[in-house]
Amino acid sequence: MPGVKTNEREGTRAVLRHSRTSASKVRQVLNLIRGQDADRAAEILALGDREAAATVGKVLASAVANAVHNDGLDAEDLYVSACYADEGSTLKRWRPRARGRATRIRKRTSHITIIVSRLPDERIARRRAKQAAGSSQRSRRVAGSRRRQQAEASASTAPVKGGKDTELESEPGGTAEADVGETEQVESEGTEPEAGTESAHADDEAVDTAEDAGAKSEETDGESAEEKGE
Repeated sequence: MPGVKTNEREGTRAVLRHSRTSASKVRQVLNLIRGQDADRAAEILALGDREAAATVGKVLASAVANAVHNDGLDAEDLYVSACYADEGSTLKRWRPRARGRATRIRKRTSHITIIVSRLPDERIARRRAKQAAGSSQRSRRVAGSRRRQQAEASASTAPVKGGKDTELESEPGGTAEADVGETEQVESEGTEPEAGTESAHADDEAVDTAEDAGAKSEETDGESAEEKGE
């Protein structure tokens, strides 16, 4: 007994008729997305380098939109259950050739059909479990990276705090000593003028002693001269 025909398969479909691309070129693109998830198929078509990939991508987006809005299905649970391209009408053009002859040019068209259906429950369960495992791994990686960043930040700030604490511990009376030093400085500043006056008095006394010594030396010189004259 023959199976279900492709055009009679259950699911939500989207059809593009009279596409200006040959069916053989479209089939090469459809073979890449047949049986793939809707998201994966969209990625394959977005990264495809064939000209027909853009057209097939639009048809796939239309099929997914029909399934979501008309049938109430979840876009994440859809996959490409069937896709095919039939030959459409052929446009005939003519090209002049030698000796008054002409050559026929055939411009092929195609009818593109994509059918999307809901994934089986087992496949959906496996997919969701895989996504949950990936999200948990990502959360663990993020938490680990945050812990490492916090540890690095605390390690970078720890030496500075420790240095201040040790300095304060090693000098428990640091503030008192500072106060004593300040008072001594103030006292020294206050006594500086007195020291200056004392030095001035000492200079005056030195000048007086020098003058006395000069006078005595003059007297001795005069007495010696008188003795020599005698």
